[in-house]
Amino acid sequence: QVRVAESGGDLVQPGGSLRLACAASGSIFKIKGMKWYRQAPGLLRELVAVVGSDGVPDYADFAKGRFTITIDSAENTGYLIMNNLKPEDTADYSCNLNIQPYPASSPLDYWGQGTQVTVSA
Repeated sequence: QVRVAESGGDLVQPGGSLRLACAASGSIFKIKGMKWYRQAPGLLRELVAVVGSDGVPDYADFAKGRFTITIDSAENTGYLIMNNLKPEDTADYSCNLNIQPYPASSPLDYWGQGTQVTVSA
């Protein structure tokens, strides 16, 4: 069984930085990819960043130049590093990990519970 948990959300002032973590535990052979989403109150969930097994990241326009998505395979943890945060970045951030539990198994998507980021003076 695989479990995923986000952490790192906090209240931060505009211009500040946060590092969100997405930690996987349980039966993990390989993390094939990761996506970060966010959802602000009253708005639809939107994709923030994605990285696949090739390691090439892709970002939403609002995240380019400010956010960095990475995976530490040794720790089975993915990260979203967010710099120069703005009030409009306030949202619940959740991660999706595409994990291959065993060598002979197909990869599956696993979700965490979300972590709240609030950007306010």
